[in-house]
Amino acid sequence: MFRFFHRFKDAQRPFCTALVAAAGGSSRMGEGINKLLEPLDGIPVLARTLLALQRAQRVDAIIVAAREEDILSFSDLCRTYDISKCAKVIRGGESRTHSVLLAALEADEKTELLAVQDGARPLTVPELIDSVIEKAARCNAAAPAIPVKDTVKTVRDGQVEETLDRSALAAVQTPQVFEASLLKAALQSAMEAGAETTDDCSAVERLGKTVYLVDGDEENLKITTPLDLILAQAILDAREGLL
Repeated sequence: MFRFFHRFKDAQRPFCTALVAAAGGSSRMGEGINKLLEPLDGIPVLARTLLALQRAQRVDAIIVAAREEDILSFSDLCRTYDISKCAKVIRGGESRTHSVLLAALEADEKTELLAVQDGARPLTVPELIDSVIEKAARCNAAAPAIPVKDTVKTVRDGQVEETLDRSALAAVQTPQVFEASLLKAALQSAMEAGAETTDDCSAVERLGKTVYLVDGDEENLKITTPLDLILAQAILDAREGLL
């Protein structure tokens, strides 16, 4: 039986290890393209993600889950961009859930919080990372989210079944941060049940635990298609214009 911490001592900041999910196949980017190595202003997508975690004050260590063929190139990225918090680059699993669990099991035993970050979110800012970690330190499970702008419908066989109440919907981003034993228990339970979870919050929700939300960032997009790279570059250009 797993026991979960309900609060942390205010006098001591909990040790937080970031788990970077970077073992996907980039299938929607086109044949032979690894989106994590695509440049944005000359810096690879994954390197930008890692730099944000490196600069976040509440992240103490980083573990990257990668495809076997990417382990060396991702390790080289960490050296090139001086990602000193990166403790390990490990071989990921057959699914995202499996990859995150493998990374979680590699975390230092003093880890109290685990922050799961998509490797393909290069525009995440350190301030957002720290705010989610701070929330999770108080309530055990937290994630950033933004309001849904579009009208969302449930569809079956090309026909609309229902129009959902947009005011009750949110798009959840990463990092998603959890008390360490809670996340490991949730991922293990999901794998044993063969449950298809779309993110780590879903795995935790299966155990009946509440995930608390903080304000996300509309610029914190996930690179999935070539269009996302164009949008990300435009955001970077706009940020530079504000400096």
